[in-house]
Amino acid sequence: MLDTQSAQVPTLSLADQERDPDGFAAAFGSSFERFGFAIVADHGVPQDLIDRAWAETQALFALPEDEKRGYHAPGGGGARGYTPFKTEIAKGASAVDLKEFWHVGRELAAGHRFADVMAPNVWPQRPEEFRDTFIELFAAFDRAGDRLLSAIARHLGLAPDWFDPAVKDGNSVLRLLHYPPIPVDAEGVRAGAHEDINLITLLLGAEEAGLELLDRTNDRWLAIKPPEGAMVVNVGDMLQRLTNHVLPSTTHRVVNPPPERRGHSRYSMPFFLHPAPDFLIETLPQTITAENPNRYPTPITAHDYLHERLVEIGLIKK
Repeated sequence: MLDTQSAQVPTLSLADQERDPDGFAAAFGSSFERFGFAIVADHGVPQDLIDRAWAETQALFALPEDEKRGYHAPGGGGARGYTPFKTEIAKGASAVDLKEFWHVGRELAAGHRFADVMAPNVWPQRPEEFRDTFIELFAAFDRAGDRLLSAIARHLGLAPDWFDPAVKDGNSVLRLLHYPPIPVDAEGVRAGAHEDINLITLLLGAEEAGLELLDRTNDRWLAIKPPEGAMVVNVGDMLQRLTNHVLPSTTHRVVNPPPERRGHSRYSMPFFLHPAPDFLIETLPQTITAENPNRYPTPITAHDYLHERLVEIGLIKK
């Protein structure tokens, strides 16, 4: 595990999109087709905001266990607030993940039409700046995600704004992840092999070693090592389904560190970009060919698909 080969996932600059939107879309889409992943620098999320978010994240997880558990809602599917250590399990895995996390969702106005399916946020009393910091960061991730979805649309031959109505008021989730120090003989890994549920994931914090993707061409695990400050972006199962696997959702995991790093915590911040709950995931016609027939003839709403998957990973009990 410790000598895993590094993946040759290209690092792209989102700043190139304005100068050459078609060129950026082609490079971004090609990386997705090959790896299901891309690395994006110059993503536009301000570094001072990111630095504040890391400080708030560390302060949050340093709170006493009883205080954190006061923000956990059993039976809520982990949609908002705190999910304790060793709760989530990868689909098909035998050991639970060695992590705890906090979910921040979209702030909805009172009486919003999605209020019955998108839970209100849970805000801790401390750290004091937590709410303001993560409302601001959520919005910054939203803006970066819109730009990346525009590139995906171009790559697929769609209008650049095709995804705009799909993700307006989308059920996106910002996850603050803490992988605590672990003993050398720990059972399981920090995050078992899995695919993401959503359209795309935008991840900060992958500079610390551990993230690996499974190369479909040879079934080998490849380490992802982005430059400092760059964002790792990957395809989720909803986008894979929408594109009839033209853009594949790649299996990935977070492995345990070498013994000399096991006494250190690992933090990361994935933003799971979701469509609106009523968005119908229906195979795009241009992705259906004789060689690639429609794998999903029956459409499904984003809300129903999300519920199915949360049951599979143990966050919602049947």
